[in-house]
Amino acid sequence: MAENQRKAATQANAPTQAPVLRPGRAADPVPAPITADAPASASVPASTSQAAETAPADQVPDTGQEPDKSSGSEGFRNEGSSGTERVLAESRQRKLRLMLRQCDRVLLMDFDLLAMNGWPDNFTMAEARRGRDLWLFSALIAAAIFLSGLTGFVPAWIAGGGFGAFVIILLLGIPAVRRIYTSKPSYLDLIMTRQRMLREARQHVAHLEGSDGLIWQCARMADFNPALKNTRFSHLLRLSENRILSRQLTRREHVRLYLIYLLEAEKAYSRVQKAFFEGNQEAIDQGWEEVAAEPEPRT
Repeated sequence: MAENQRKAATQANAPTQAPVLRPGRAADPVPAPITADAPASASVPASTSQAAETAPADQVPDTGQEPDKSSGSEGFRNEGSSGTERVLAESRQRKLRLMLRQCDRVLLMDFDLLAMNGWPDNFTMAEARRGRDLWLFSALIAAAIFLSGLTGFVPAWIAGGGFGAFVIILLLGIPAVRRIYTSKPSYLDLIMTRQRMLREARQHVAHLEGSDGLIWQCARMADFNPALKNTRFSHLLRLSENRILSRQLTRREHVRLYLIYLLEAEKAYSRVQKAFFEGNQEAIDQGWEEVAAEPEPRT
């Protein structure tokens, strides 16, 4: 017992020793040592790489990087479509500009001159014709009485009265004298009025048609006004194309038909002008200076 007490005292008086660390398991797994089975295990990655090489191209693993071919082709496609739109816009503007240039004489139309509002109607002409026939019949009766008196068939005083009536009737046929007792135009005045109005209308049509013709060139605006495609205008279009339209307008109905066509052409011209300005503004917005160029001035 005394020996145990000495050992305890000796341990108490000895200096404190550092703790001893005992070896444990490694923090990371150590690769297994290569053994005789290594060739068999190495053949597995080789077969895997061979399978990867023989795999189809569409099963290549995604690397996260897309090729730039799609973006390049898309830009080329956009550029090609933009160029096509520009060519189409330029062609359309050139076509509209040509229409406006060839049909601008439609704006010179004189409606009142071609409408012939003062044209004597058939009733007025028939009434004037009846008055003319009565005047001629009265003059013939008076002349017959006077000639009968010269032959002695009737008394001289009756023949003298017939001569006086014949002179008065002739005086009433003079326009200056006739206007004294009536304001109605004579049949001859109405005929001259019709001829004058028709002549003025034909002169105006010849001015509008010019040397190249007008309405047959306006026929290309039919897309903007389908009324220009009406078959009743086909004869006028053919005459206009042959440059003989003004000489063939011999009746008022022909002039009125020509006026109707000009009114429809004027509507189409305004629509063509609107489409041209809209296309011009669109070309300016797109930056197409050649398309938006103004038409050359007429010489």
